[in-house]
Amino acid sequence: MTESWQFWALVSAAFAALTAIFAKLGIAGINSDFATFIRTLVIIAALCLFLTISGQWQKTSDISAKSWLFLVLSGLATGASWIAYFRALKIGDAARVAPVDKLSIIMVAIFGVIFLGEKLSAINWAGVVMIAGGVILLTLKV
Repeated sequence: MTESWQFWALVSAAFAALTAIFAKLGIAGINSDFATFIRTLVIIAALCLFLTISGQWQKTSDISAKSWLFLVLSGLATGASWIAYFRALKIGDAARVAPVDKLSIIMVAIFGVIFLGEKLSAINWAGVVMIAGGVILLTLKV
């Protein structure tokens, strides 16, 4: 089961949900950018501990220039995403902010097709449309 991408994707979703709830509680009375900084420090410390315990440290010299480039770009995108996410959580309801943030699912599907040459079937595209519809319904305040 732990070798399944579906398992790890569900674990990721569960922790992402907790992230929104914990972050919304944690940013009360604190600047959202500074809260993002604290979150980043915690992640760095946790990852260092995890890599040490699991013995997964690698030589940085073994990483290709292409990997470095895309990992740096990914890190910058992650940072920008976190800053925007924490600002949105600061002023909005977690139950509405998180679904809009998950519009990234739709963007990944589109970018995956355009930039990575991935193929999605008609039923996959129907799912993408349904996610978009769900986001719209979740953000309505009626």
